[in-house]
Amino acid sequence: MWTSIGLILFYLLTPVLLIYLCKISNTLNRIGAVVLAYAVGLVLGNIGILPTPSEPLIQLLEGTRNYLPTDEFQEYMNSAAFVESDATYNMITQVQEAVMNYTILIALPLLLFSLHLKKWLKNARSTLLSLVLAIFSLLTAIFVGYFLFAQNITESDKVTGMLIGVYTGGTPNLAAIGTALDVSPDIFILTHTYDLIIGSVALLFLMTVAQRLFHTFLPRYGVIRKAENVMRIEMEEENSHIENYDGLFKKKNLPDMGKAMIYAIIVFGIAGGLSLLVPKSEQVIVVILTITTLGLGASLIKPINKLKISFPLGMYFIIAFCLALSSMANLHEMFQIEFLELFLYVLWVVVGSMIIHVGLARIFKIDADTTIIAITALTYSPPFVPAVASAIKNKDVIIGGITIGILGFAFGSYLGIFIGKIL
Repeated sequence: MWTSIGLILFYLLTPVLLIYLCKISNTLNRIGAVVLAYAVGLVLGNIGILPTPSEPLIQLLEGTRNYLPTDEFQEYMNSAAFVESDATYNMITQVQEAVMNYTILIALPLLLFSLHLKKWLKNARSTLLSLVLAIFSLLTAIFVGYFLFAQNITESDKVTGMLIGVYTGGTPNLAAIGTALDVSPDIFILTHTYDLIIGSVALLFLMTVAQRLFHTFLPRYGVIRKAENVMRIEMEEENSHIENYDGLFKKKNLPDMGKAMIYAIIVFGIAGGLSLLVPKSEQVIVVILTITTLGLGASLIKPINKLKISFPLGMYFIIAFCLALSSMANLHEMFQIEFLELFLYVLWVVVGSMIIHVGLARIFKIDADTTIIAITALTYSPPFVPAVASAIKNKDVIIGGITIGILGFAFGSYLGIFIGKIL
């Protein structure tokens, strides 16, 4: 029991430490709390502190489960094959999965509460067109890559769903889809690792030479409508909370944090109740899609929408999710997977979708800056939009980027889960 409590406290308190370290260190801040959580989790899970399952238990798990349910484990304990360390392993793994599942399901509504869908839906034609072109480019690259590489990739259908998620909404969508499709921790970590490696290079490209190169094919940024300028000022004020966690450390925000948590738990409770009406195999998907729908609906209610602290609070739970998930990954086993094909699949999706998007932008006469910011918003999520906008010396595209990123985040879960299920 005390081991379980200690492990839960570790998963819930370590994100606070990581956020604080990123706050006081520019170097760690550039790395990011999510990446640091992955690193800490991988170290914890691979230095021998946590027990590993014995061969008899591995055979019972059959490679499809991480632990045995209580009744099955009781039967195993009464058998001659039982190994004492398996009791600790089974208990710890149950805690890890519980932390993973509950943190992501609480995080999703919290991230959605503070969004302003009505304002974002009133954005300019070029921005919305860029969103459509970006998603079309992504799906084209995804399906081409699936037929090129899927036959050599474990859980390729689930990987495809996750790639759609991560390139329409970043880590939150990746985590949500990975949970809904029941992706194995090793595949999840490896996919996200390749995304981080390839994505960092692509981001550097977007912030440095992309604008100059794209100007060869695409028109330069034109005159921004007055309405968009007004909205840009509003958005800069409203979305200032997206990029930092400062509010989590202020006592004055405790009441709002409590309200946000209560609303999130209510949404989770409703989703959980509805999931009981469907077969067990479909319950997780129903929960996540219901939470997404209710979260978007709640964002239209002013008292809930005004709780700006809900977004950083949701990201705190995302960090906890990443920490628990990565601590379950076995590095030795992880790199026994067909990693070359998976790497090429992720590489093709990033590069291929970018090439297709630029080609379509030329056909539809979308300017270079809007194209760059659309790619950034979907590939990396809204927090990266201001940084890239600053790098290309065009702050006026921030509103468009936030719009694309938020809409991608809001609807990416639906798209990723749907395609992951039909493949």
